[in-house]
Amino acid sequence: MTTLVIAEHDNNSVKPATLNTVTAAVQCGGDVHVLVAGLSATAAAQAAAAIAGVAKVIHVDGEQFAHGLAENMAAQILVLAPNYSHILFAATASGKNIAPRVAASLDVGQISDITKVDTPDTFERPIYAGNAIATVQSLDAVKVITVRTTGFDPASASGGSASVETVSGEADNGKSSFVGSEIAKSDRPELTAAKIIVSGGRALASSEQFNDVLVPLADKLGAALGASRAAVDAGYAPNDWQVGQTGKIVAPQLYIAAGISGAIQHLAGMKDSKVIVAINKDPEAPIFSVADYGLQADLFVAVPELVAAL
Repeated sequence: MTTLVIAEHDNNSVKPATLNTVTAAVQCGGDVHVLVAGLSATAAAQAAAAIAGVAKVIHVDGEQFAHGLAENMAAQILVLAPNYSHILFAATASGKNIAPRVAASLDVGQISDITKVDTPDTFERPIYAGNAIATVQSLDAVKVITVRTTGFDPASASGGSASVETVSGEADNGKSSFVGSEIAKSDRPELTAAKIIVSGGRALASSEQFNDVLVPLADKLGAALGASRAAVDAGYAPNDWQVGQTGKIVAPQLYIAAGISGAIQHLAGMKDSKVIVAINKDPEAPIFSVADYGLQADLFVAVPELVAAL
């Protein structure tokens, strides 16, 4: 029984989500192999080889893998699939794009968003916005799984000594092509990898007040900025800041929710945070039910006072 983890990387280094996925793979039992497919991605392959718990890295190099196009990635994974009992992806935009193609081609059911490995064929995953946990057993010969990274601690990025095997890549199937990308640059940590997140809700009332009130606090704490769906829909914050069931799933060391009522969809995206601080003037706000520390106050007064105290 051997597990294949599909690494996410930038051709130079491995992304943090891969470390959490390796932890899940180790719990599935047997050896863990990691696929690093990219262009001139030798550095990323070496980084993957250093991850604790990894037995072998499969390095595939080619222009067709430069941007992680789902069609080409799936074709490469399908060539390797007969050698593995489990194929694991992080439950990120990339993983969710590739995994269903692999599962459909193998004619197996995909097991999505697992948060726990009970046995090699039995897994737990949240349903109903995290209000219930489903236990799923799969009897498929190859189990195609996406891993909710907040459910597993990251494997150590150093200490491993896996071998690196370079194999020839599958040719470009021509079904898709990379046109371009527009990447927003920020000095702040990436939302899903941040240790501290400051999030705002609809109570901030405008994008100007969102920035005026929350940015100074985030700057003081070195935090990423997040938002509820209501704040995003109202135009107070960009889409990529959205935390929740239809946004990003986060589990930072500290999550500060200012002016967020705590709808079930938002709680599904952040309730695994280690420490949750809620600031809301409504004492009945659902956010207080999951908060470790709650402050019933006007955020326009409380947040500037907190910034001044820091």
